[in-house]
Amino acid sequence: MTRGSLTTFSIANDVAKYFAIIPALFVATYPALDALNVMGLASPQSAILSAVIFNALIIVALIPLALKGVAYRPSGAASLLRRNLLVYGVGGLVLPFAGIKLIDAAVSALHLV
Repeated sequence: MTRGSLTTFSIANDVAKYFAIIPALFVATYPALDALNVMGLASPQSAILSAVIFNALIIVALIPLALKGVAYRPSGAASLLRRNLLVYGVGGLVLPFAGIKLIDAAVSALHLV
């Protein structure tokens, strides 16, 4: 169950990182990709740096969960799937968008790029 939960989180987490990195990589060549900058990140450089920093932080944060495991609660398979998709799937989408945006604001304010 832990492996499935972490995999769900990881896949959802990657979606948010793609919205930070892909527009940043190609916006100079394809200016229309700026429409994918839904987070309103400051610059391509800060977007990539923010995504890398967030990724490093989230890996460290997930180590205790991976070692401890996800708590098992006896219930039906559909109920377990629904709960894990809600917690780890939706959480994996929301947390990176907020985290990358906050890190981007800090990177921009500190003029790191």
